[in-house]
Parts: sequence; C-alpha cells; structure tokens
Amino acid sequence: MAATLRDKNNFVDLTGRAKIRWQIRSAGFHVVRPVLRLADGTWLIGDHADGDGTTENFIETEFSIASVRWLRLDINTVATMHADRQQPPEIGRWVEKPDLSKVDEIGFADLMPGSGHGWGGFVNVGRIDVYGTPLKR
Repeated sequence: MAATLRDKNNFVDLTGRAKIRWQIRSAGFHVVRPVLRLADGTWLIGDHADGDGTTENFIETEFSIASVRWLRLDINTVATMHADRQQPPEIGRWVEKPDLSKVDEIGFADLMPGSGHGWGGFVNVGRIDVYGTPLKR
C-alpha cells in the first residue's frame, strides 16, 4: 500500500536540510516508509521506517532526507526493485545519489501485505509535514 501527495503548482527540492515529520501509528510488524516520485517519473522508497506496533498512540517522528538510503519502487505492485540489475545484489541494490532536487510527489508506503479485517496489522498516518524548497513547475 502506498499513498502520495503533490502540489499542483510546485515541485520540491529535497536536498540540503530537507526533512519530513509525520505522525503515525501501526499494528503488528507494519511500518511506514517514505516514498518519492521524482520529476522524471522514477519512484523511490526509503530505508527509514517508523512504527511501534502498539496501535494505541500516534507517534511523531522527524527525519532528515539526507540520512535516507533509497531503493527503486515498482508503484504498480508496491514492491522494491533492484536499482542496477547488471550488478550483484550487494553492489547494485541502493540507488546511489538520486537527484532529489526536483521531486514531484511525496508520501508513504507499507511494504507488508495486510492481514485482512480487524486489528491484525495496519499503518495509520495522521499527518505529514515536508520541509523543502518549492520550485515552480
């Protein structure tokens, strides 16, 4: 499951001191990870993950975009992809130095499938704040 938002008038530059602050809660092993759609259409998912699995309270977390490592994301299946299939997995897995100076959409994903109805497992995102530099489209 993934959801993203975009500003219809602006891209956002997420280089430098850019950060995300979000308020989430989760159940089971589910966690929330950042998702980006770059201006060129590339989808990325970050290695930063939040979720304590207690379901009772929302937690607020803030993290620097510069500290996140990125994998390519197949948005149709919400599954990670090998960044460079010509390289062995231990070398080509991470997207090296992605250009985050022109980001089109920002959101979150949970890579774990749901457990059906009830409280078996879920993520709940109450708020996302993005701190970056707007760029006119």
